[in-house]
Amino acid sequence: MTQLQNPVEPFGEVNVYGQQNGTLDVVATVLMVPDVEGASAGLALDASASMKKAYGVSGVLGGVFAKEAAIPNLIEPVARVMANYLAGFASDGRVHLIYWACNPDGSAVEEIGKLNSAETQSVAIKGPSKFPWGRGTKLLPALKHFVECAFEKSPWSICVFVTDGVIEDLAEVKSYCLELGKQIAAGQRHFCKLVLIGVGEEVDEGQMEELDDMFAGSGLKDQSGREIDLWDHKLAEHMQKVEEIFAEVVQEDTIVVSSGRVVDSAGKSVKEYPDGVPALLKFTLPAGAKAFTLEFPGGSVTQDLTEVLARI
Repeated sequence: MTQLQNPVEPFGEVNVYGQQNGTLDVVATVLMVPDVEGASAGLALDASASMKKAYGVSGVLGGVFAKEAAIPNLIEPVARVMANYLAGFASDGRVHLIYWACNPDGSAVEEIGKLNSAETQSVAIKGPSKFPWGRGTKLLPALKHFVECAFEKSPWSICVFVTDGVIEDLAEVKSYCLELGKQIAAGQRHFCKLVLIGVGEEVDEGQMEELDDMFAGSGLKDQSGREIDLWDHKLAEHMQKVEEIFAEVVQEDTIVVSSGRVVDSAGKSVKEYPDGVPALLKFTLPAGAKAFTLEFPGGSVTQDLTEVLARI
């Protein structure tokens, strides 16, 4: 699977699967925010030492002893936007905000708070104060904090993790998530969506893709028959809207426009939607296709695939 880096609106995500015969299987989502009763939302901010400068902090000592320098805090305004957005989405109007990758071994989690929209705009986001900045980046403790503590009883949750580096416990995270997926399939745990957002040049996108693809072909389905796919990943530099964190949680039965069709770059119809275009599109393009167009009453949108074809 290869993901398009900059899909055009209204597409939130476009994934392309190249086949041996040259055809392309495409899975595309229409950008929208789901309306979910009982939804919970969490935002976890990387607090490893490599992030200190981004928080506007300098000096060799971490935590409350770090010396603030005259450098801008790049994390605070972005985190406030994301936190405010997630709070507005959550059914109780609050977002669960934490720092992760704290402590020398990167395994500690520090609570910032469970904040409503107004509180997200005034909260100070300057890095951890109870724990030192981490020298490692372990994702599993933060994941467990949300899944097993904060959202254990929530019928639906989305957890967003922001990081700037390499995840040191990737194997443990994958093992835990595989078991979590099986529990969701068995009805022992509720739905959750996990989104990893990479910032900066040190992010290992290969790791992010490994998590994103880990359930491909597993055959696991939840109680409603939906295929289980816990992880999605984004690179912050490619995100155009906050809504993109919901790119993989749309449903095939969610109709976004009354009718339409998908045509290939030669204008040939490859998928018809006479009874409504769903938020989740699945279709196959013929060999040699370099784009597709979604046509609907009153307009159309064309998605070029040249960039992704070079990486398949």
